[in-house]
Amino acid sequence: MSIFRNPFDPEVRLHKGCSCGQHSSQAEHDTSVQTAQDRAVESAVMRALFPDDNLRRNFLRSVGAGTALAAISTLFPLGSAKEAFAQSGGKLEKQKLKVGFIPITCATPIIMAAPLGFYSKYGLDVDVVKTAGWAVIRDKAMNKEYDAAHMLSPMPLAISMGVGSTPVPWSVPAIENINGQAITLAMKHKDKRDPKQWKGFKLAVPFDYSMHNYLLRYYLAEHGIDPDSDVQIRAVPPPEMVANLRAENIDGFLGPDPMNQRAVYDGVGFIHMLTRDIWDGHPCCAFGASKEFVTTMPNTYQALLKAIIDAAAHASKAENRKEIATAIAPANYLNQPETVIEQILSGTFADGLGAVKKVPDRIEFDPFPYESFAVWILTQMKRWGQIKGDVDYKKIASDVFLATDAARLMKSNGFAPPESTTKKFFVMKKEFDPAKPEDYIKSFAIKRT
Repeated sequence: MSIFRNPFDPEVRLHKGCSCGQHSSQAEHDTSVQTAQDRAVESAVMRALFPDDNLRRNFLRSVGAGTALAAISTLFPLGSAKEAFAQSGGKLEKQKLKVGFIPITCATPIIMAAPLGFYSKYGLDVDVVKTAGWAVIRDKAMNKEYDAAHMLSPMPLAISMGVGSTPVPWSVPAIENINGQAITLAMKHKDKRDPKQWKGFKLAVPFDYSMHNYLLRYYLAEHGIDPDSDVQIRAVPPPEMVANLRAENIDGFLGPDPMNQRAVYDGVGFIHMLTRDIWDGHPCCAFGASKEFVTTMPNTYQALLKAIIDAAAHASKAENRKEIATAIAPANYLNQPETVIEQILSGTFADGLGAVKKVPDRIEFDPFPYESFAVWILTQMKRWGQIKGDVDYKKIASDVFLATDAARLMKSNGFAPPESTTKKFFVMKKEFDPAKPEDYIKSFAIKRT
């Protein structure tokens, strides 16, 4: 269920008494904006004085935020800084930005924020750049050709740890989507619905460091299939998945949409299972940015993240999905038939086997980057041998998945964030407790550790 549903219910927004339509009066709006600006200044000063995240958190825990700010005020003119910030309007350090994306529906908030005006609302001129594959996204982002990028949610963790690339501190300020993926098989396998029948299959995922890879491996292993010896799993860029299925280079894929629905539309595949039926509410893609961008361009970073949060909120409402499908279907974005995108976003779709399914939460857009998502991803990276040795799950998760920042900016936009940065959840009916990651890994019969 979307965390945006209640804040965006029509009943909640009947009275539009301010310029943004989110407050009962202009005075309440002005107070909210001033409070958000003050918090931004205080946060920037704290980060400047305590660049180390853990040191800053420990200091705040030991003395309390109020005492800390009072002490800092004796050394630093916070009042003057707040006044200057208010007068400057939180001046953007950089207005023209390049944000890379892969043409899949997971990137919906990042893409639609351009044609629907969410970036310009915050004074940004953003060029959203269609990119061929995840390795290219990673390399262009790390080379600073992109200011920020649409990334698979495990990628910033891998980049930060130097897994598969040079280590660079990276961050996930927001999750782009939850659910929204599927296992699609070639039509010739329509009678092989039991994964135990898949031995010898060639299966594709978008990237080694992806939720798709980890969810497919999890699903296979739970059915007794060793993903490293009983099948072949290869990385195929999403735009090439349907063509490879048609050419019989692969037997199926666990991939993002619109590839699953396009395979059905073209008559070359059927949807075996939505990933929401493996883990309902799982993260998939993320808005990723380097720690350097976050810390050296705080106003630009906050404006960009606010635009993404607003876009995700808009996308979370069913009544907006048709408009969004029209906006993102064209060639410069997804380059897909509009009916394919509508089926995905509406959740009313053909499955390729003659049935029409109605699954309203086939894809959702909740931006909150729970640290427990990161911990789960790290357990799977270790389970399958991508990382080895001792892992400081909690530290890595909190350093990369910026849940506190997301909560603060959601509040400043008038939304109610979750009360906790972590939560338990179930994957194929098995509970995951983020406080016990090593026990979770040990519980699996099939693993590489």
